[in-house]
Amino acid sequence: MKIEEIRNLGDTELAKKIDEAHQELFNLRFRLATRQQANHRELPKVRKRIARMNTVKQERELGIR
Repeated sequence: MKIEEIRNLGDTELAKKIDEAHQELFNLRFRLATRQQANHRELPKVRKRIARMNTVKQERELGIR
């Protein structure tokens, strides 16, 4: 998900996407620990996506954009 797509989301949609991404991160960590995850590069991708969404959320709270 690109930053432009994230900025086009509403506040409730953004919060929902953040929750979903955190759940996905939890599941990825669990699968990685049990050696069920084939692609270990998914973990940083999800973390980066969460960081992007949190950045947009913070920008909205501060009135930057």
